[in-house]
Amino acid sequence: MQNSARELWLAFVAVVGITVLYLFVVITQGGIPDAREFFGHSFGVIGFLLMLMTEFLYSQRKRSRSARWGKMANWLQFHIFTGIVGPYLVLLHSSWKFNGLAGVVTLLMIVVVLSGFVGRYIYTAVPRSADGAVLESDDLEQAIADSETTLQNWLTAYPRTANQLRPLLASAGGQGQNELALIFGRGLLEWQTRFQWWQLKNQLQGLPREQIHQLESLLRRRQVLQRQIASLAMARRLLALWHAVHVPIGMTLFFAAFVHIIGAIYYATLLK
Repeated sequence: MQNSARELWLAFVAVVGITVLYLFVVITQGGIPDAREFFGHSFGVIGFLLMLMTEFLYSQRKRSRSARWGKMANWLQFHIFTGIVGPYLVLLHSSWKFNGLAGVVTLLMIVVVLSGFVGRYIYTAVPRSADGAVLESDDLEQAIADSETTLQNWLTAYPRTANQLRPLLASAGGQGQNELALIFGRGLLEWQTRFQWWQLKNQLQGLPREQIHQLESLLRRRQVLQRQIASLAMARRLLALWHAVHVPIGMTLFFAAFVHIIGAIYYATLLK
């Protein structure tokens, strides 16, 4: 149930590399590449192809139940990566001119990308298995029970630390807290838990370092599981609401982009 940010780091590296190439072209050509010239045109073509792959390949994988196409989690990472790099290339293709339909396409593209970041954040609040399948509340209850058993076994083996852990154990769950706060404020909650653990760790003198790391892992897993089960219903509702907004905006973006491409081809070739 770990959520990796690998696709974000890969997208960041790709964006930095593209930016370096773009600046090199700007310096060598003595100006911003025009959208109709080789580099500007190439940025637009590659960027739009990546955007098409972002939408249609990922959608096809979601509709397919065959595992031979790969895990959904990997396809989502691909969707996020191309959904960042593709629009960035299209943005560079614009030559920083946003008048007319091109400006509308750019605005829609920015909205879709920002919406994608929001969707990813909500998506990571929904507990999933290693292959990306959504876990039900029964699965979470079982995982929590297993976690509690492991933690109690640890405390039985080290009874002196039980009293010291009580404040952290009492604050690690999500009971009684607002569901929206558990979803959108989980970063703050994690930092609070880390700070409490840092204070507690200074008091756990005499324990082997390996045992301290094991205890930290158990407590963090317990906190995540309890928060997830407390906010599961709200996270699912938010994800459904986000999907109902994100998809129509994305379809509008592609429609406007196709109109822009057809118009560009018409004026650039057929009217010559």
